[in-house]
Amino acid sequence: MEHVHCLIIGSGPAGYTAAVYAARANMKPVLYTGPEPGGQLMITTDVENYPGYPEGIMGPEMMEDFKKQAERFGTDIRMEMITKVDFSGPVHKCWSDSGAEIHADSIIIATGASAKWLGLESEQRLAKNGGGVSACAVCDGFFYRGMDVAVVGGGDTAAEEALYLSKLCPKVHMLVRRDEMRASKIMQQRVEKAESIQVHWNTVTEEILGGEQVEGMRIKNNKTGETTEVPIKGFFVAIGHKPNTDIFKEWLTLDDVGYIVTKPGSTVTNVPGVFASGDAQDSIYRQAVTAAGTGCMAALDAERYLTEREII
Repeated sequence: MEHVHCLIIGSGPAGYTAAVYAARANMKPVLYTGPEPGGQLMITTDVENYPGYPEGIMGPEMMEDFKKQAERFGTDIRMEMITKVDFSGPVHKCWSDSGAEIHADSIIIATGASAKWLGLESEQRLAKNGGGVSACAVCDGFFYRGMDVAVVGGGDTAAEEALYLSKLCPKVHMLVRRDEMRASKIMQQRVEKAESIQVHWNTVTEEILGGEQVEGMRIKNNKTGETTEVPIKGFFVAIGHKPNTDIFKEWLTLDDVGYIVTKPGSTVTNVPGVFASGDAQDSIYRQAVTAAGTGCMAALDAERYLTEREII
């Protein structure tokens, strides 16, 4: 059994930023990266909207910079996954996939959220190599200005992404698998008013076409069975995200989707000494820069918690 002042669960912008602040505050943080060190940015090619990188940077390269900065101040980074927690007492217990037991005075959760995908082979291949498939229009839409694109989904997120892209792209094909949207009425009205958005009702994606880059899509009307090939350059999946919070559901208050509920204006959860940051608690913004911001907040909240109890 190992006892630490501050345990950070998860990497990515939130986890690494929390580590930088915690280490500088002499909290001697231990960070478990989880199954995907660096988080969703590891499958993001060009990042152009993060301050401090005027020429842009590759997602994996940026995460390596974050990691090096956290290590520079003494963060103990472990390429393992926390698989079980027990928040029943004042000292929080966690277990890693190698069987290690860690007791922590404070915990910062930065496990992120995973985009839901359609499950097509072409989708995964083109998403991983930066070939034109994305789960974030705000992140990547700028690269497709002046090009025709598609958005999959019928909820508020899909409507928001389609509207965002309609300001950049001459044609946005919105693929809705039913004959109505789940989006709020106001969002539906905005989509209807946008001249560059074409809604395809009762439509599913059969295939994303293209070798190295998206060149088109084959879609099917699930009422008539008719298939159509449509030329596009970008394909945006907006069918939701799943927060990586399953191991905490017995202990922490989650919303109906699974995001960790925090006290407004803070990263404080319902369990004293446990703080949540990044996409595990943010269902609205989901940006690298906002995740880093809440990572900073979590470390400051954890420092206050430990100082008030005279632990550090």
